[in-house]
Amino acid sequence: MKVTENITGSPCWAQLGTTDPEAAQRFYGGLFGWTAETDPNPEAGGYTIFSLDGSPAAAVAPLMDPNQPVSWILAFATTDIDASTQAAQKAGAQVWMGPMDVMDIGRWAMLSDPTGAAFSLWQAAGFTGFGVVDEPGAFGWIDLATRDVAGALRFYTDVLGWRVWPSDEYPMVGVADTMFGGAMDMGEMFPPDVPAHWNPYFVVADVDASAAKARELGGEVLHAAEDVQMENGPRIAVLRDPQGGTFGIFKPRG
Repeated sequence: MKVTENITGSPCWAQLGTTDPEAAQRFYGGLFGWTAETDPNPEAGGYTIFSLDGSPAAAVAPLMDPNQPVSWILAFATTDIDASTQAAQKAGAQVWMGPMDVMDIGRWAMLSDPTGAAFSLWQAAGFTGFGVVDEPGAFGWIDLATRDVAGALRFYTDVLGWRVWPSDEYPMVGVADTMFGGAMDMGEMFPPDVPAHWNPYFVVADVDASAAKARELGGEVLHAAEDVQMENGPRIAVLRDPQGGTFGIFKPRG
């Protein structure tokens, strides 16, 4: 589905920070059919847009700090990044960078929520974010792993105006009637030193084939393909790219 405008409060972009952007381009290009175009402007620092059939799908960039882990960072849309950042800080977020102008395309800030999950805020000017979603090779879902689900959901509801669809096992979130993600308790599934984190999920036509392809390209399958046991649950898998970035893939049911 082509996107012309990202809804305020919703995920509007996914950016991979990695130790080897060129290797990431080969891996994700081979997995999702993305093409890569690196911004030649020195100010952009090697920032590269991934496109799917000509529409912006995601991005990759060198790590801003060599001590930073390789990871995908999700951005949420706002019409007033200064006010949103202040509200987030008041609600317990840590502000790491910004808000700041990104050339003439928008304003950006990097934060972590009160449970420790990193995210960013984006106020669009010349660039709105995703140009395509919810089709094979494109972004389609966000997943929060945290040790305080209730606290995290309170935070995003207060700051970004999210709606929560309650569930004891996997509450889902969205804006108005548009659902775009969910939250899970990390429990004992993760080592104690693994912080809370967001993962993007990308739509694929065949989860099992895509997981096998990721292995061929040098990635790992962290969570083997399985059907989510809930009404209209999708088939999913969780993967790790060769540099260590984790992400999910899924195929909606039906």
